[in-house]
Amino acid sequence: MELLTALTIGTLFAIGVFQLLRRNVIRSAIGLVILANAVNLFLLTTGAYLGEDPAYATYTGVGQRIADPLPQALILTAIVISMGGTAFVLAMLYIISARYQTANMDDVDNLKN
Repeated sequence: MELLTALTIGTLFAIGVFQLLRRNVIRSAIGLVILANAVNLFLLTTGAYLGEDPAYATYTGVGQRIADPLPQALILTAIVISMGGTAFVLAMLYIISARYQTANMDDVDNLKN
């Protein structure tokens, strides 16, 4: 199961980076969202303890292990930050596409004006 999770995270990360390197701004924004989801999935898998016990379980006896709740808190923070970043990128995309009537970065010029 760990191999499947590692392959999934690696594939999502590779797809996100590939889409970020495209010249189309819409595909770059989609790549940013995919990359953020890959990082969130990675953080979730690092905090899970064999997937058997929930993070909010209380300690009831000897030998019981509980999962670390810190990665879940980090993921909640990362989701909020990635949503803010995505909203910012989409707002910039809207302004650029309204001004230049294109989503291709090769056709956009005079950005300093």
